[in-house]
Amino acid sequence: MKQKKKVQEVEPLRPVDKYFAELDANFQDPTNRLIQAIFLPLLFFGIMGCIWMIPFPQFEFLVKLNWHTFLNWGSFFIAIVIYYYLKMSATLSYAILFSIGGMSFFIVQLEYAQKNGGPAVIWVCLGIALLAIVALFIGKGKEKKKITGQQFLQFLLVGPIWLWHFVFKKLNIRY
Repeated sequence: MKQKKKVQEVEPLRPVDKYFAELDANFQDPTNRLIQAIFLPLLFFGIMGCIWMIPFPQFEFLVKLNWHTFLNWGSFFIAIVIYYYLKMSATLSYAILFSIGGMSFFIVQLEYAQKNGGPAVIWVCLGIALLAIVALFIGKGKEKKKITGQQFLQFLLVGPIWLWHFVFKKLNIRY
């Protein structure tokens, strides 16, 4: 009696998996991975805060509806980012949305601090973003494999969900 060989079906790699594999190959140093985990979210926060603070036109109909405080350039940035990540992985985009919610809370707290005489939000966020980008470049210098500027920008775009994918893997959640 002949037994049929079981054919193991392999799922084709999704674009997000290809990005993660490339990032994993380029970022092997444990110290650099720690730097990425700390400073990549800070960079995202700094960029989001800077975009948030760009003056937004006050439309009369928004003021009448009292929606003018909720709509700014950061809202458009968030929508574009979530759409981009949603196309890559819906589950990971929800995690990013959760992160953005927390970051938005802190940006609003910085706005309150600024109104009470604290430092300008734009300068705080710009300082955080610059510190983070310097740290990421230093961390990348620890790697043996060099990357191009385009690859670095790609890393900055995909990096936030790359960090979340480690959490999902650890919790054994399919993304």
